Amino acid sequence: MKKHNFYAGPSILSQYAIDNTIDAIRDFAGTGLSVLEISHRSKEFTAVIEEAKALFKELLDIPEGYDVLFLGGGASTQFCMVPYNLLKTKAAYVDSGTWANKAIKEAKLFGEVDVVASSKEDNYVWYPTEFTVPADADYLHITTNNTIYGTELRKDLDVNVPLVADMSSDIFSRPVDVSKYALIYGGAQKNLAPAGVTFIIIKKDILGKVDRAIPTMLNYQTHIDKGSMFNTPPVLPIYTALQTLKWLKQLGGVKEMQRIDEEKAAYLYDAIDNSRMFVGTTHEDSRSLMNVCFVMKPEYKELEKDFIDFAGTKGIIGIKGHRSVGGFRASLYNALPLESVKVLVDAMKEFENNH
Repeated sequence: MKKHNFYAGPSILSQYAIDNTIDAIRDFAGTGLSVLEISHRSKEFTAVIEEAKALFKELLDIPEGYDVLFLGGGASTQFCMVPYNLLKTKAAYVDSGTWANKAIKEAKLFGEVDVVASSKEDNYVWYPTEFTVPADADYLHITTNNTIYGTELRKDLDVNVPLVADMSSDIFSRPVDVSKYALIYGGAQKNLAPAGVTFIIIKKDILGKVDRAIPTMLNYQTHIDKGSMFNTPPVLPIYTALQTLKWLKQLGGVKEMQRIDEEKAAYLYDAIDNSRMFVGTTHEDSRSLMNVCFVMKPEYKELEKDFIDFAGTKGIIGIKGHRSVGGFRASLYNALPLESVKVLVDAMKEFENNH
């Protein structure tokens, strides 16, 4: 039976990326060695990391003055690296979900944090967009997509301070005006690669402004100077990331990916909005295209587990909602085909008709 993978992460990868990674595990670049055992300083792998960096810049139209890094530690390490490197006196944060809240907690270890907006009291069912950023803030931090609660900010903000964004789960799902950001980061395991590598897009001139001593491994300048090679980088995930970037370029780039993602999300949200049994959990103007959260209406609440079991008979996996929301979460990341969304919608309609 064909599987339809709606897991929130680690999540679906394109077959192109999987097949090419399998080939490289067997024999990488004709070396007779596996990519699992090749030296990260070999000319063959150096070429991989340079091509991945170049494709990042090409697909997102990254301007001069920025660098692209591939590091370990996940996005959660960036919660401390960002303030370690950038927070001198005060930083502004938007509290839009669980991961934004965790980033705020880490930043408070390094200085004053001004939470300029939050939807926490409403269980994060809407994305805060009305706020004022203090002119003396060292930066504003936002989390553009909230995987747990299913809200998203699909536009680039204009602010009067350096803008930092966690784009772990919606990178490459829309064009981004990188020039409006000082730093963009994200874990790769949603839209780019297997877990293990973190991407950072950084404007180089924002560094060197804090007075504190920064540990070598937590200093962005270290990794810029060494081309992400200060220590052994996550070789396999970087190789798979390159395959994803190639696949995305062949598909038509980020604008085409945006069109596909919008079509998938519209198809599922339309089914939810017209259902007698299912209902969405977030405000309509904050809906995520990446993570669609929905529940049973109160009179059908006891059927939620039955629906998950029923969906499993159709090859649908990974739709159980996070415990903070309950119900269901369908993650529609870039590599998920429209076909899988249609299978889910058909299952929803069939289950509804049966009850």
